[in-house]
Amino acid sequence: MERAAVANAADEDAAPTEAPRRHLKRFAAIAAAVVILDQLTKALVRAWLDEREVWPEGFELIRISHVENSGAAFGILQGGGPFLIASSILGAVIVLVFLRAAPPGDRLYETALALVLGGAIGNLIDRVFRGTVTDFIDPTHYPAFNIADSSIVVGVISLAVLSLWRPEGRAGGGKAGGD
Repeated sequence: MERAAVANAADEDAAPTEAPRRHLKRFAAIAAAVVILDQLTKALVRAWLDEREVWPEGFELIRISHVENSGAAFGILQGGGPFLIASSILGAVIVLVFLRAAPPGDRLYETALALVLGGAIGNLIDRVFRGTVTDFIDPTHYPAFNIADSSIVVGVISLAVLSLWRPEGRAGGGKAGGD
């Protein structure tokens, strides 16, 4: 009887540490998938198109164009490499702080944070190793962007919606959803 109680107590102690690891693995997998997809698509664009080349030519809805951006979103802060690198690192740290403060088991919140982190890392890799960020999704009447940019935007909008729609799960006071 005593052995069963000890075994149950050991199982109960193990369960809380396994759940956060599982959530961290899922978080890391999503962020890594964004980075890999982002870097793969950028490499393909750089391999197939010369800078400023557009495919298909004459198509006016959305196209692929090779743009090297030394600035931030919409081409602002051109040449601001060191500042943008530092900002990206700070943003990644902030995401990790928010992850630590996230309601336990809130998959939607964790996924949104993973999207932001993956996007930030994807563009950070470009800034550090190339000095520019490769943009290629070109809606013709809007600045070109990439997978990392899209991931950041979707993640930030999701975080805003989750914070407004389910405020009870954000402030630590209520029930978190997702699991």
